[in-house]
Amino acid sequence: MATTVLVAGASGGTGRRLLEQLETTDYTVRALTRSCRKVGTLSDLGADEVMVGDLLDPADAAKAVRGCDAVLCAVGTTPGLADFLGEDVVDGAGVVNLVNAAVAADVETFVMESALGVGDSRDQAPLGLRLVLWRYLTAKNHAEAWLRSSGLTYTIFRPGRLTDDPASGDILVGEGGATVRGAIARDDVARLMIAALSTPEAANRTFEVADHGDARGPTRGLVDVDWQFPPERPQSDDPIRIDVTEE
Repeated sequence: MATTVLVAGASGGTGRRLLEQLETTDYTVRALTRSCRKVGTLSDLGADEVMVGDLLDPADAAKAVRGCDAVLCAVGTTPGLADFLGEDVVDGAGVVNLVNAAVAADVETFVMESALGVGDSRDQAPLGLRLVLWRYLTAKNHAEAWLRSSGLTYTIFRPGRLTDDPASGDILVGEGGATVRGAIARDDVARLMIAALSTPEAANRTFEVADHGDARGPTRGLVDVDWQFPPERPQSDDPIRIDVTEE
């Protein structure tokens, strides 16, 4: 079982939820961010160690996974100037670098947050959204394919529209691309990503996920997975030692 976990994209919406939920487990957690200004915030959210680095730099990716047993990858790009400049985006090239680094570091498990609209789930995202985000969906599709071919034990989640609503725990899980559509809380996505680390049944599979109450249209291809959520560690009043590393 994995003991040291890297959260890539830790300062993003899902990344912050991952840190909050991992804080109650026995995992040792390393958070990766590109911003020095977010180190303190990520430490406060529960990271045992915070590393500053850019996944578009293969050397930073290698440093980030060094000594880790598992990766929870929740990176993403806000649409903007990169659309016009044609620059590499972390959703694609950055994830590829992280996968390559994980292979070299003998990481046990790699869990990736992707998105509905990627690959064979293309039609589960609205046309207008696909037109706006086509570059990022294409990058995520490339990253998904790279991960599947890497030899790593992986799980890929394709959530619908992400919300800041409280977790419902009532999630539709589909497999096969054209399965489910709708919104889902980031808290629910984070919970599933953490559960995948200790759920053998989730190995080497790609799931589409949406909240049951926010599902849109017909659903098909639903699967029943026995998710293994880690037990919460006993609460302690002892201070937690935080190591901050900038490389």
